[in-house]
This record gives sequence, C-alpha cells and structure tokens, in this order.
Amino acid sequence: MLKNVTFIIIDERTAFHAKHTIDGLPTDGSMVVTIQKKTRTLAHNAVQWPILNAFANQLLWPVNGQMVKLEAEEWKDILTAAYKEETVRLAMGLNGGMVMLGKKTREFKVAEWPEWMAFLESVAADRGIKIPLSKRQCAALGYE
Repeated sequence: MLKNVTFIIIDERTAFHAKHTIDGLPTDGSMVVTIQKKTRTLAHNAVQWPILNAFANQLLWPVNGQMVKLEAEEWKDILTAAYKEETVRLAMGLNGGMVMLGKKTREFKVAEWPEWMAFLESVAADRGIKIPLSKRQCAALGYE
C-alpha cells in the first residue's frame, strides 16, 4: 500500500515520476493528492528555534499585568504577528480566556524565510537578546 510520498519537481524526470505515481492511484476515494509551493526546510526550522529560545530565556514580557518569561512557542506567536504586521485577532477560548489567532511560520514560503530570519535578528538586537548559533545554523543562514 502506498504511504505518504512527496515529490519536489526539479526537472522533467521528477515530474514524470510524480505523474506516473498519480496515474497508479486507486480511484476509490482512499487517496488525497495535494500540490503546493515548497515551504520552509528543516534547516530553516532548526535555525529559528535557537533564536526563539534566546527570547524565552532572556526577556520578560507583560502577560496579565505581570512581567514573565514566555515559552519559545509563545514568542513565535508574538513575533510572527509582528512580522506580518497583523492587527490583534483574538478569539474566545472554549472555557473562557482569549486565544490569539494569526499566521503560522509553517505557512511561510521558502522565499519569505530570509526576511523572517532578518526580522528575528533585528528584533533580538533591538531588545538586547544574544543569539547563540552553531556553525551548522550559521551556514544555513548563509553566514561564514
């Protein structure tokens, strides 16, 4: 049985293999084919987390009237909203409280990634956040 298959179409050969695979699928409604633009890579993802963790470890932020440390995932929500220049979109939680809605980095296209990383670095510098990056992470960002 065919499981998840992903083709990155880089030439006629990979396009042919993708078409051939689709042609061989059952027509009983048991399969779904999705065609989309390429999104971020695992290397992109690996580079953003040390930066988000640096925010989480080094910066206090006002929450419910108190200055507290936030988790890296919470910083990602705040920074993504600022990057996309979103106005506040809040939804009521199921059991009260509020939930912030907005864009997710998993939706970013590859072409957006350098701008997102530059934004993170700029905000970190403005806030005095020191970002520890490994040689691999620096290479993924295009640094020496």
